[in-house]
Amino acid sequence: METMALDIFTTNEEKANRYTALCTLNAAGVAVLMWLLNVCGFFIVDQHLMNVAMPFGVALFLLPSLLVRIWRWDERLLKYAIMGCFLVGIGILNSALTIQLIMAWSCPVILSCHYYSPKFTHFTLIGVLLCMLCATYVGLYWGVWDSNMMRSVDSIGDAAFRAEFIRAATAAGDNLLLRVFNFYYIPRAAIIIVVYLIGVTLSKRTHGLLKQQEEDNREKERIGAELHVATQIQSSMLPCTFPAFPEYEEFEIYASMNPAKEVGGDFYDFFLVDKDHLAMVIADVSGKGVPAALFMMITKTLLKNEAQSGASPKAVLETVNNQLLENNEAGMFVTVWLGIYEISTGKLTAANAGHEYPALKRAGGSFELFKDKHGFVMAGMEDVTYSEYTMELHAGDVLFVYTDGVAEATDSNERLYGVERMVSALNQKQDADARELCETVRADIDRFVGDAEQFDDITMLALRIKK
Repeated sequence: METMALDIFTTNEEKANRYTALCTLNAAGVAVLMWLLNVCGFFIVDQHLMNVAMPFGVALFLLPSLLVRIWRWDERLLKYAIMGCFLVGIGILNSALTIQLIMAWSCPVILSCHYYSPKFTHFTLIGVLLCMLCATYVGLYWGVWDSNMMRSVDSIGDAAFRAEFIRAATAAGDNLLLRVFNFYYIPRAAIIIVVYLIGVTLSKRTHGLLKQQEEDNREKERIGAELHVATQIQSSMLPCTFPAFPEYEEFEIYASMNPAKEVGGDFYDFFLVDKDHLAMVIADVSGKGVPAALFMMITKTLLKNEAQSGASPKAVLETVNNQLLENNEAGMFVTVWLGIYEISTGKLTAANAGHEYPALKRAGGSFELFKDKHGFVMAGMEDVTYSEYTMELHAGDVLFVYTDGVAEATDSNERLYGVERMVSALNQKQDADARELCETVRADIDRFVGDAEQFDDITMLALRIKK
């Protein structure tokens, strides 16, 4: 944890140096404004002293902005150089204006408490107290005459005469140097220490938030990396080599899945049960994200294993339904369309467990929804009986199946894409191959949705009979 905190402060101080330089730049602007106002007679500060002190103070306030751009030495020392310029600049102005700049000393302390590490904040406090002490005594000899400190209304401008005045006061029993320390410096130092204590208390919360933010960022990076791996694993589980089954001239098949999150609950699958039977699956798991993806992987594996045993679509769904119900404490369910196509005869046997209606195009015709027999969703209830149906597919026929993410795609006005638009998009290129059909529908969805966020997985599968 200590190493993490140091990393946080190191990163934060790189930004803090720029923020502090910006603050000193603003301080330079305020100093110039005060200088101009004094020249115009708004203040009673000695203009000669102001004209001597201000150029040095302003130059030191401007120097940090230059340092953050040209510094080529150890970056850890940059903050000391910046803060040193700030302290010396305030010290020069305080020497000329004596106690009138007491509040300026709190600025370095506040900046350090807010942006920098506790160690550097201690350094800043000590630097402020020492610079303020030096500025106070330099101001006695060189700065604006303060009748309260000197106990004299007669102003003395020359430093040598002031030194003589101080020696005379001390010889008369009034130790002016000690009195200034006790009654002027210590109360103001106490104010700075109070500001420091308040700032440190507040900075503990800031530093705590920084640590928490760093931990959160690292956790997000870890989760992001794991989700990236999960996305790759999920993608690798889906058939993704196209054209698929190039040795078969009787048909072509294409499918795509675009998850709404890094991983999704939709899936498709197609595989040969034997040389004459092609199994096709498209499914939609309830929910999104990692839980849905895990349930999807289980469902896909069970369906494929059962279908490869040679069972009918009806039997596959009934068996897998009961398997999914075992230890399904999350209460998830899945809609499935499963079809087994007999290549030699063109006979398709299919079963639908609460999934969307397929779209079917006969040779020479157009796409229409095929309202097949619907059964109950899988993993929703035990011992569900499913119905299956058959159809003949001939050369030129196309079967298109999809998940509800297609029909329920939503634009910025919360309008649904709908199956009517999907069928219309399919009919734009009735004679296209399976891949182009899926890409046409996806492009039409993207145009409809625009910049609106995708809330559901979008999965499509197309089977085109060639002969």
